[in-house]
Amino acid sequence: MVVVGQIARDLALLVDEVPEARSVAPVRQRREMLGGKGANQAVALARLGVPPALLGVVGDDHLGADLLERAGRDGIDVGLVVRRPGTRTGLIVDVVDAGGTWRYLQDLPPDVLLTRADVDAAAPVLRAAGVVVLQLQQPVEAICAGADHARGTVVLDGAPPDPSVRRELLARADVLRADDREAALWTDAEVRSAGDTLRVARELVDAGPRLVVLGAGAAGNAVAWRDGAAVVPRLDAEPVDTTGGGDAFIAGLVAGLEHGPLEAARWGSAAAACTIETLGGRPEISPATLRARLERRRAAGHEPEA
Repeated sequence: MVVVGQIARDLALLVDEVPEARSVAPVRQRREMLGGKGANQAVALARLGVPPALLGVVGDDHLGADLLERAGRDGIDVGLVVRRPGTRTGLIVDVVDAGGTWRYLQDLPPDVLLTRADVDAAAPVLRAAGVVVLQLQQPVEAICAGADHARGTVVLDGAPPDPSVRRELLARADVLRADDREAALWTDAEVRSAGDTLRVARELVDAGPRLVVLGAGAAGNAVAWRDGAAVVPRLDAEPVDTTGGGDAFIAGLVAGLEHGPLEAARWGSAAAACTIETLGGRPEISPATLRARLERRRAAGHEPEA
């Protein structure tokens, strides 16, 4: 298992309300942690019993060294991580108010993005991996290189920055996951309802991936595969900070793939529900917590049929 994506330090701050200009608000809760989409997904996978290797970029500063040490303690193989000379490691500040609305302040220098050369250097590990998860916030040429080297299941997370590369990416994907906003970027048609999202998911399956999971707003997630389709409802949660919910969803989805498309989507929903109930994007999940969430859902009788 290899996760290809962003690594950064996350500083999460919970306040009652964001202050106006030239005013002050006390911080009610503060967390500093390993973050970035790639690292979040890798942490979640490790917690779900799927030990990953992580391919991303940090600087050659002390912060980069600290993050790699933390990732190692989390059970992540950091042997592929690039330490870019002369580059500062990325920093993301997540300011969340009492209503759960977040605002990000990001210091992500261009050099913390992966290059094709970075990915090519990891080719032997990518070829040997059973699953390779690729985040589309990285440059397209790096993502395509990762997919081309992969021999196992290729999972794409997100949406293309340029519609002209949709076909190129879909041809390389086995599994595609996009959230509510990203789902609309995979089509030129209007997406106004869960039915529209399900239609788009079916069309994307016809274009290449064997499984597509798209966010469908309050309805949950539209799931389509070669032999069927369904809308999987979101699990009940009391959100504190939605940061990292999508990253946890990817991890749950991947961990559940062996159980079939619907169960994989349910695992993703359970992982997301657990994660958004805490401040910051670091997933605090386990197989036991996901199973407990799913059992509560099944007991309530809210399960979709294909």
